[in-house]
Amino acid sequence: MSSDEEAIHAEMAEVLAAEEPRVYSGSSHAWRALRHRNFRLFFGGQSISLIGTWMTRIATSWLVYRLTGSALLLGTVSFAGQIPTFLFSPFAGVWVDRLDRRQVLVWTQTLSMVQSLALAALTLSHHITILLLLALSVMQGIINAFDMPGRQSFMVQMVEDRRDLSNAIAINSSMVNMARLVGPSLAGMLIAVSSEGWCFLVDGISYIAVIVSLLLMRVHVAPVTHTAATMLADMKVGWTYVSEFLPVRTILLLFAVVSLMGMPFVVLMPIFAARVLHGGPHTLGFLMGAMGVGALISALALAARKSVLGLVRMIPLAATVFGLGLIGFGLSRVFWLSTIMVLIAGMGMMQGMAGSNTIIQTLVPEDKRGRVMSYYTMAFVGMAPFGSLLAGSLAHAIGAPWTVIANGSAVLLGAAWFWTQLPAVRRAIRPIYQEMGILPPEEPVPQ
Repeated sequence: MSSDEEAIHAEMAEVLAAEEPRVYSGSSHAWRALRHRNFRLFFGGQSISLIGTWMTRIATSWLVYRLTGSALLLGTVSFAGQIPTFLFSPFAGVWVDRLDRRQVLVWTQTLSMVQSLALAALTLSHHITILLLLALSVMQGIINAFDMPGRQSFMVQMVEDRRDLSNAIAINSSMVNMARLVGPSLAGMLIAVSSEGWCFLVDGISYIAVIVSLLLMRVHVAPVTHTAATMLADMKVGWTYVSEFLPVRTILLLFAVVSLMGMPFVVLMPIFAARVLHGGPHTLGFLMGAMGVGALISALALAARKSVLGLVRMIPLAATVFGLGLIGFGLSRVFWLSTIMVLIAGMGMMQGMAGSNTIIQTLVPEDKRGRVMSYYTMAFVGMAPFGSLLAGSLAHAIGAPWTVIANGSAVLLGAAWFWTQLPAVRRAIRPIYQEMGILPPEEPVPQ
């Protein structure tokens, strides 16, 4: 760790030590981040907007499958929507560190609203084609390249007390998965009685809520320091930190494997709903809802935690649960069993995702936060397009069930590798936790 990073961690430790400890009882502990006004606004706006986002995700998949009936094109459209995030995230991370993060989010949310309304207009007027859908998916992918690192980096500005940061991340995850539960169900019902276009329209209108919440915030941050360094130089600094700091590097490598091999199973959901389980839009909605329930359970469990201690061990454990859930889902041919397997997979997926985010946000210095979270975005979203293309190609060749079984096995191998790295990761994290006051010097890292 450089002397600058040591100084930053020392400053954070002084802030933590200077504050009086707070005691929460009962359920108030699990929702303590909501005492911050800015985060309450964000929570309210995002809760509405994310429901529309999940409706659009389901409607897009169903629209592609309805128009083409092709597993390969399902993967191709998902690839087109996610590959820009992989390509542009490192550049976006530099801009996020240089610009006002709230303004970045206002622009990304406004552009996302325009994209959804355009998709709605084309679909409702029956002018939508696969080429237009691909183009609009690429547009959303470029927007997400700036939105995701901006959103993750802005979290620390909404929650002034760093001790509430892990709780804010867990609540944010709960919010995402509550939307994952509600959005697909609403989308399934809307598609069944009308068309996918109404889902896109609802999504477009829902962005108003989050834009208003961002504009109402009172954010007090230090002025952005303008640097003479080139973008490539700033990118190199971020890459050096990510590649040389063992805990972040190890977490992101596992996260990349999970994103590449595990998460693209969602792209194949319409095939499972229609061909494997012999259902329709309602079946797809229930499967996605079950995954949301599992993820929500994990997010709420994380919100109830009082410390980040023990989360590192949770990462490979969550990947193991995710992998086993995927294998069980691939083997099942019964709706109720498939629903249970998807729920288990959702639990493992969210536990690993939120746990990884919390640890990285706790460790990373503020001046590199945007760049580090851009690489987190690359691992989370950026690897998914390659996984979607691979999943679509494999499903076309060997069938969706065997594809998901193979993907689950790959996730299990990644978890096994992380277990071998766990002792070294703990040794690297321990002095930082001690310096920040999270872990007393004489207390060992919990096993």
